[in-house]
Amino acid sequence: MIPWLDAQDPFPAVSNALREPNGLLAAGADLSVARLIEAYRHGIFPWYSEDQPLLWWSPDPRMVLFPPEFKLSRSLKKRLRRRDYEIRADSAFDAVMHACAEPRRSREGTWITAEIIAAYGMLHRRGVAHSVETWIGGELVGGLYGVALGRMFYGESMFALANDASKIALAHLVKQLERWNFGMIDCQMKTAHLASFGAREIRRAEFMRKLQELVNCPSRSDEWRFDDDLFD
Repeated sequence: MIPWLDAQDPFPAVSNALREPNGLLAAGADLSVARLIEAYRHGIFPWYSEDQPLLWWSPDPRMVLFPPEFKLSRSLKKRLRRRDYEIRADSAFDAVMHACAEPRRSREGTWITAEIIAAYGMLHRRGVAHSVETWIGGELVGGLYGVALGRMFYGESMFALANDASKIALAHLVKQLERWNFGMIDCQMKTAHLASFGAREIRRAEFMRKLQELVNCPSRSDEWRFDDDLFD
């Protein structure tokens, strides 16, 4: 059994999360800005489909990417050197979220509901959620979005409408975060795709220790602008 949270209830300790399904911690509460920030600061994230209640998770182990461990394939390195694209940050946050919510061949439906889009839109307007976008010929063709607290980034979802478009956005994000001294990128659940970029699983206890160090660092207060020489 997991607890049902009312609006004012605190989250239970992540050590109380279920083993099966892995990481399910609680249900209920809301998606207010304060609730979401509290969740991320404690290693918890929302994930549910339209026919489910609001569910909160903290899996063990946890998939993470340490920026210095990022791996670039030979083909992606070649594409980055071509510079036939433009990278922007936070110029089309809502459009990125809507594109990430579109159904894909590998899945039915989406967990990025209208409620999620509205909630993360509020986080974006508070300067907490960010998008990284790949533009080609003036068109948005790929990107990702996530949450930044202190020197910690939590990746949420990505999309691509052109070859390598999401990979290009991810590569620029990782290199820029490394330059900004971000210590870890949360990838939540293990996938072969993320593992190909150097992401790996760590125990939740280790994740929580590193998380508490990073979220308590000062957050960037300026607008996100990416350097032009990340791949020179």
